[in-house]
Amino acid sequence: MNLDMEKKLKFGLVGAGGIAQAYAQAFNQSSCCDLVAVTDLRSDAAAALAEMVGGKSYATHSELAGLDLDAVIIATPPATHADIACFFLDRSIPVLCEKPLCTTSADAERMISTAAKTNTLFTMASKFRYCDDVIKAKSILASGVLGDVLQFENAFTAKVDMSKRWNSDEKLSGGGVLIDNGTHSVDIIRYLLGSIDSVLAVDAGGTQGLAVDENVKLLAKTTDGVTASVDLTWGINKELPFFLSIYGSNGTLHVGWRESKYRTTSNPDWTVFGTGYDKVASFKGKIENFGNALRGKEDLLITPADAMASVQVIEAAYRSMSEKLWQPVVEKALAAG
Repeated sequence: MNLDMEKKLKFGLVGAGGIAQAYAQAFNQSSCCDLVAVTDLRSDAAAALAEMVGGKSYATHSELAGLDLDAVIIATPPATHADIACFFLDRSIPVLCEKPLCTTSADAERMISTAAKTNTLFTMASKFRYCDDVIKAKSILASGVLGDVLQFENAFTAKVDMSKRWNSDEKLSGGGVLIDNGTHSVDIIRYLLGSIDSVLAVDAGGTQGLAVDENVKLLAKTTDGVTASVDLTWGINKELPFFLSIYGSNGTLHVGWRESKYRTTSNPDWTVFGTGYDKVASFKGKIENFGNALRGKEDLLITPADAMASVQVIEAAYRSMSEKLWQPVVEKALAAG
């Protein structure tokens, strides 16, 4: 693909649901990427989103393939991702796919192998990997000031009515809160601590009468021997100030919604290193990292291997929940392009 390094990259978006609103805001703030085409099964939703970004709406995703686009973002329910992604990848159109990547590792392999076969850029977007404070936390951990990591805690807890949303339809979503928010958790753990070796997941029940999991406790052991504890719920608003807490032999680090800080055992004062999670900035980071990767200016923050691993870990977690036992995570090698 020959890209004009001076012009903005032109993106298409498949899916105009709730998450698409954040993409629209991010594109409106981007200096290097434009959203020029939007499609959704609901024509009114596609038209409204296209108007927000000064783009055009289309009835079907197949119409986008005939446009002069540099890349496509897929933001539809997970069960649809593989077919839509492969449609574009078969035509050598780069794809940034929302998390969860898909509902089975077989579909993940199909997407990644199609991208390799056509030598087309492809990966998953998981917003917290692009959060500045999470990136800074990785640097602080790497510096060694906190010592050895002893415990890691992650919590995504909010009370949300999911009864009428596609997320609670297993045929579309692949599961409940575990695959939805847990995919973020898995990616954060792997980013900060390395590969996950095994998992234990427990369904803690629910109050909404959903056919999928609503409250889940997840433990994940990394290959380096650290155990991460994850709290996932759509049923309880715990109003926790931090979504990540890392406890080391020489200090503690918190990444929060409004503030991030760390403290070493030798210093009683906290060092504030960030202002918390900025949703639009994280979405802007997704599209601009992908755009810069297209131009060969930087590496993808989330690689296809990371995307595949996120699916494999979640699959192992659902096996664990079903069998009520620790389950190994089997990471298959990706096919060569």
